[in-house]
Amino acid sequence: MLTIDVVTLFPEVIEPFVATSIPRRAVEAGLVAFQVVQLRDFTHDRHRTVDDYAYGGGAGMVLRPEPFFEAVDRLREQAPLGPVVLLSARGRPFRHDDAVRFSLGRRLTLLCGHYKDVDQRVADGLATEELSVGDFVLSGGEPAALCVLDAVVRLLPGALSDHESASTDSHYEGLLSPPSYTRPPEYRGLSVPEVLRSGNHAEIAAWRQERAETLTRERRPDLWAQYLEERQ
Repeated sequence: MLTIDVVTLFPEVIEPFVATSIPRRAVEAGLVAFQVVQLRDFTHDRHRTVDDYAYGGGAGMVLRPEPFFEAVDRLREQAPLGPVVLLSARGRPFRHDDAVRFSLGRRLTLLCGHYKDVDQRVADGLATEELSVGDFVLSGGEPAALCVLDAVVRLLPGALSDHESASTDSHYEGLLSPPSYTRPPEYRGLSVPEVLRSGNHAEIAAWRQERAETLTRERRPDLWAQYLEERQ
């Protein structure tokens, strides 16, 4: 079973999500356990202070290192840790390969920042990696943590009722997924491609492969170049 720890100032953001849909079903099936840790529980003043002014001046407050280190120390006492990930706009992009790697482990710990920044010593001395979910800035690490844990959990064997659904998702084979259609066959002048209604499985597979390659080449030339390189 995979255990996912989320260290955060806002457990109320994380807890409803992991109690819903696929994460909830994965918990009920014994595939994953979530542990949401309140960062303020590891402070030592009556105001439960987690932040302070930045050395060198500048706007915004910085999260102190001590609560993060002590929270992870407590988690380490329970069982050996796996990757300890700081969600950060400075991190390298989180990719499908990372989700696969995390899903094959026994434990994953996600650290959520907030306010202006997190003290760099958390990244340097505590986190084993620093990941970003996109080239934009969020007001906290919680939405990024939800993206990561959702991407990981749906890859756990048995989390989805139909594993083929995951295996045909975008990025699974290095390509964006082809378009999907369902009933009705025509709606407001828009039709389902005839090949998908033909019943010819070979032609359908060829159409889906062609559309996946075309969409990846047009929309994600970076992925297309990597796909071509790996096929050589």
